[in-house]
Amino acid sequence: MRIAELSRVSGVPVPTIKYYLRENLLPPGELTSPNQASYGEAHLRRLRLIRALVDLAQVPVARVKDVLEGLDSETMPLHDKIGRAHRAITPQRQLTSTSAAREAATAQVTALINTRGWSIDPEAPALTTLIETLAALRTLDQEHLTDSLDSYADAVEKFTELEVAAVTSRPAPDEIAESVVIGTILGETIIASLRLLAQESISAKRWKALTDDQA
Repeated sequence: MRIAELSRVSGVPVPTIKYYLRENLLPPGELTSPNQASYGEAHLRRLRLIRALVDLAQVPVARVKDVLEGLDSETMPLHDKIGRAHRAITPQRQLTSTSAAREAATAQVTALINTRGWSIDPEAPALTTLIETLAALRTLDQEHLTDSLDSYADAVEKFTELEVAAVTSRPAPDEIAESVVIGTILGETIIASLRLLAQESISAKRWKALTDDQA
């Protein structure tokens, strides 16, 4: 397809596609004449991935380029390619907490990982986020909310097994990365929504039971 049709099918404006081509985010098309190029399904997949990274994940273009270079590597293992995409979209939050709370949270998370036998990169952004979040809870005198961490990990591990199986079944690296990006961002929204709905339902049932007991 020509660039105009690629724009129509992908929903990405022609000037934006040309910008991605100049920045080497999108591979060049096949020249059909000195001033014309043809684009295919691989370009469409790459455009979807770029838009997912830029629009959904709000990843800076420089980091998008890093993710794409990893995907295009012929030597990098698939696990590392997925890791690059995952790390690019993981937000890094700095929450307010005391040093004592951070130390206790670090010990709790370390024990959790060791007990469960998880293989985690010490530089993983999500590791820092988890520690900072637990430390903030302790600092805010909500330490009781950290007591269920292992139960949370049990639940997360179960549905994550399904997610990883679904993602790695995709045939192309771009499709795998696209699934990681979109699945992680929108999947978290689904999980958060289900959690709120479950909380509402359980709270209603407990309140009704309490009211019935008092009647």
